[in-house]
Amino acid sequence: MTTTSHPPALCFDALLGQALRGELGPDPSARRISVAFTTSQAVRHDGRRGGYRNEVLSLRLGRAVGSCAVEPGALPAGAVEDCAGADVAGLLAHPLLPVRVAALDAYLADVTPHAPHHGAQPVTVPAGSSLERSQARATAVVDLLEVPPGGTVLVVGVVNSLLYELRSRGLTVVPCDLKGGTTDWGEPIGTDALREIGRCDAVLASGMTLGNGTFDALRGSALRHRKPLVMFAQTGSAVLPRFLGAGVSAVCAEPYPFFWLDGGPGTIHRYRAGDGGPGTIHRYRAGDGGHGTVHRGRPDDGGTS
Repeated sequence: MTTTSHPPALCFDALLGQALRGELGPDPSARRISVAFTTSQAVRHDGRRGGYRNEVLSLRLGRAVGSCAVEPGALPAGAVEDCAGADVAGLLAHPLLPVRVAALDAYLADVTPHAPHHGAQPVTVPAGSSLERSQARATAVVDLLEVPPGGTVLVVGVVNSLLYELRSRGLTVVPCDLKGGTTDWGEPIGTDALREIGRCDAVLASGMTLGNGTFDALRGSALRHRKPLVMFAQTGSAVLPRFLGAGVSAVCAEPYPFFWLDGGPGTIHRYRAGDGGPGTIHRYRAGDGGHGTVHRGRPDDGGTS
């Protein structure tokens, strides 16, 4: 291995390029996805006004599973079958953005598993009902925010348990989601997050912004406005920690299997800028053996949204 210092990636496509060039681990053209699958979910918790649907594309690479949420029914016929057995390099250049995101997530999760020596703080989501586990996860996510008492948080990707947790702490919530609609409190959900950042103290955003192509713009806007950006990520859980210190202040990473798939205890992983990041990369070379290793040092301070 040779040790090379790199700043955090400046955009999603730049990180893709690093992976394709073999700068983050072994040659992706030599690694193949063994299993591709989708998980479709419908939710309606007791005591809540409405429900919602989730669909997630997941790709298995070695010991890791990479995931990207998609709009239900949005994946074209044959997309999952095309991914099974495909080499990672081909999927990193796939025409569908969710496939590229899931492939990069699987690749990075295999290269750098979520672990304390990679900067991750494991947090147990205890066993319980779907609502109890959702609320426990919300507590772990919101704990990453550093917001003054009575502050305002822009929430991009509306999750009711997160809104409840923020409100319970006396924080004002500005909800945004591309779908629009209204919250459980009957408030309108905005569709233009970039317009709202300036009036908020912090941003809490879903990893789904990676899969719908809005992440780079959001991160850049948060950086320009000097607003902390915390990501909660089932989508791209191994991708988003690569942006710590580059416009992302913290990440709650939740790789597959997600909390809503099981009633037993599970683990999520929290990262904070300054506690470890993708600053020092042990670059993989042919003949070194293994999968290549990324050791995270203190990240540089700069980047985009």
